[in-house]
Amino acid sequence: MMTNLFSVFDPSSSMGLSMNWVSLILGMFLIPFSKWVVNSRWVVMMELLVMKLYSEMKVLFSSNSKMVAVIFSALFLFIMFNNIMGLTPYVYTATSHLAVTLSLALPLWLGYFMFGWVMNCKWMLAHLMPQGTPGLLMPFMVIIESVSSLIRPGTLAVRLMANMIAGHLLLVLVSSSVVGLSALMFWGIVLTQILLVVLEVAVAIIQSYVLVILSVLYSSEV
Repeated sequence: MMTNLFSVFDPSSSMGLSMNWVSLILGMFLIPFSKWVVNSRWVVMMELLVMKLYSEMKVLFSSNSKMVAVIFSALFLFIMFNNIMGLTPYVYTATSHLAVTLSLALPLWLGYFMFGWVMNCKWMLAHLMPQGTPGLLMPFMVIIESVSSLIRPGTLAVRLMANMIAGHLLLVLVSSSVVGLSALMFWGIVLTQILLVVLEVAVAIIQSYVLVILSVLYSSEV
């Protein structure tokens, strides 16, 4: 009997050397080395995925778009692997913790935010004042735009964390109602669980895509 519904997200501390964060790189080790061979199906699929992301990113960047696409594609794959691995039984869901999601969103935002202020200060200042703003509202718009820019990494991190937590909590709630049910109800719950897992896989991929695309949009402003 769980004492707390959120205890499913508590890191395991029964071992002297905690293995919780191994899940961050577990997805890479589960891919056979034969799949990394040139022209294998896995490599072709990854190339198609990177090219798809590149086709969406190149309209936002005037130069070095290929390098940017590679960086953000790697971030997308890393987050997607961790989100999906978190659905595996007995695997720690690292992306359901703010420390992990914020460590993914904050460095990127801080990097291009500082780059924009150092290399293109006039543009960053102009960005705080939307064109056509009435003179009376200008001081308030500067405050609003400044706060909006500063909270961006927090919103990216909280969005990913909240979606991962919500999905896992829903799975726990549905599975906890299996005990004491009839055979018909039992199989109904099992079918519901399967559908929820499929939905969570889709959410894991979509949330990875959302975080990466929003990061690209934020970085394109500088």
